Amino acid sequence: MKIREIMSSPVYVVSPDETVARARNLMLRHKIGRLVLIENNKPIGIVTKKDISRRLDQAEPQWRRRPIDNIPIRQVMTESLITIYPDATPRQLAELMVENNIGGLPVVNNKDEVIGIVTKWDMIRYFSELPLEIKVKDLNIEPAITVHRHHTISHILYELDTNSSDRAVVLEDNNKPVGIITSSNLSFTEMKSKTGNLPQKEIKMTRKESHAGNKQNRYIREVPLVAEDIMSSPLITVNIEDLATSAAGIMVTEKINGVPVIGNGVMGILTGENIVRTILTL
Repeated sequence: MKIREIMSSPVYVVSPDETVARARNLMLRHKIGRLVLIENNKPIGIVTKKDISRRLDQAEPQWRRRPIDNIPIRQVMTESLITIYPDATPRQLAELMVENNIGGLPVVNNKDEVIGIVTKWDMIRYFSELPLEIKVKDLNIEPAITVHRHHTISHILYELDTNSSDRAVVLEDNNKPVGIITSSNLSFTEMKSKTGNLPQKEIKMTRKESHAGNKQNRYIREVPLVAEDIMSSPLITVNIEDLATSAAGIMVTEKINGVPVIGNGVMGILTGENIVRTILTL
């Protein structure tokens, strides 16, 4: 099989001087996770949901002066673009992804024109159709990063960055998994602050005038958004004893790049990277 048979087309492209708001809107409208940046009809970079979410908790002055939605894409894009030809094989693609720690590559012809894009999601779909008897437990699944449903976005960003992860399972007080937060949840959360700070929500509070009195005053207080405000729920999971190809099929059906693995509690997360690395061993 060749890359031309599994790549996605058409490719959604943007100019590096367009805003992050434009990139986010395109990703949302077309349900995609990355855009190719074109300048003078040539690909010069790529911007992903992860690139955007990494900037949300930045402290640099340029991000405090104006909301991230107004920042030019060239300031968040990944340069040193790696491409692949349509006649390459899935295994060659897997090698490039693993060696360069990337999740997607533009497909170009011999004129360096972008004709498609291949991502980990395309590799998940390819893997799900293979006649294999490998179980989820046979794959080197990643440990699950967990957060409480009341943890703030700032805390979640810190945990993801510290652990070099792009998703976290949200737990209830009894450690029951109730949702998941990914780069999509973070990068597509509406930035409401005019100063570019992390978004907040308004809650209505009630306060009595005195301990003995009955009269109450209502007021509105702004508090940071927390995990339960942006998580995806109900949670989609797979069992550690499931066939790996079946688990990949669920990821394809649900259009997700990672799924929590349940056994005795949350055992880990099966990701596109696990599947790409498995393809290298076939």
